[in-house]
Formats: sequence, C-alpha cells, structure tokens
Amino acid sequence: MPKTELKGLEFDPGFAPYILAFTGSVEYIYLDINKFKNLSQKKMKFMQYHKKILELFNNNLGFYVGCLMWAAYLKTQPEQEILSNHCFGKEYNEEENKADTQFMLEFTKLFPKDMKYYLGKNYEFESNIIKLLETYEEFLALNKGFVNTKTNSDLVLPTSVKTENAIEYKTIIENILKTEDLSLLLKELPTIL
Repeated sequence: MPKTELKGLEFDPGFAPYILAFTGSVEYIYLDINKFKNLSQKKMKFMQYHKKILELFNNNLGFYVGCLMWAAYLKTQPEQEILSNHCFGKEYNEEENKADTQFMLEFTKLFPKDMKYYLGKNYEFESNIIKLLETYEEFLALNKGFVNTKTNSDLVLPTSVKTENAIEYKTIIENILKTEDLSLLLKELPTIL
C-alpha cells in the first residue's frame, strides 16, 4: 500500500490581503487630527475618524485571534513543513517582534482618554481584549518571531490558548476569510482563550 506523502502546511491561511498595519494607519490619522490648532476642529476630525480607528483595531485583533487559532490547528496535524514562512531564517529582533502589540496595548490606554477629551464619552476596552494582546505577544515571543519555525511541531502555544477543538478552527477561519472581514474572528475569542 503506497504511503501518502504530506505536502506541508501554509504559514498564512489567507489573512495577508485583509490586514493593514495598525501602527502606521493610526499614526497617519492622528497626524491629520493634530494638524489643526483649533480644538473644535480637532474634535470634529476625531469624530470623523474614531469609528475607522476602531475598525482597524478590531481587524487586527481578529487577525491575532485567527493566528492563534491557525497555530492551534497546525499543532493538530501530523508533522509537516511550514510553507511560505517569510520569517524563517531571518534574524530575530525582540523589539521589532513586540512593537505592534506594544503599540496596541498602549492604544488601549490612550484611546479611552481621547474619547473622553474629544467626544465627552466614556470608553473602555474589555479585559479579554487586553488578555488577547498579551497572549499574542507571548505567542510571538515563544516562537521568536517564527525565524526558526520550519515544521508545525516547532510551533509553541501559550498555555492559555485552548486547543480542545482546534481541528475545527480551519473551517471557522476559511468561512470568515470568505467575508474578507477579519474582525469577525473576534467572536471566536472565547473559543481560543
């Protein structure tokens, strides 16, 4: 009986076309807001942008949930090479590795203050959002930015990541990718953490 040959597992299940750099996008938006000297003009600009900022934030959060789910799914598979890992073989830089999650964690502290200052509204991020950011940062650190991740057995998951139903994560991810809206993965946060 011929042995079935395993072909490998994709590093990215299809997230790349739907993610934007949160840091650069938010910095650009705040530059636009801050070009006005008049407070009422700044308030007006912030009012125009705040929903877009949250959409970008939630899209990145969805991406993080998806990455954790994908990694958990990959761990359920027989050992295979990780295909198209653009990080593999590069030099690990811990500061760069943590930059985006650090920026987003800082954002969760500053954005509520801006909501109060510019719009007079109270706003608070839920603790599970902070937990997700911290877990994703831990995931990146445990895997050293994936520079040495050649096979799925090389992946390391934080202990807080749930893997009981990880075999189902692939289907969930594929269905959400059809919508082209990664923020929908946020509803899976209780599934993974």
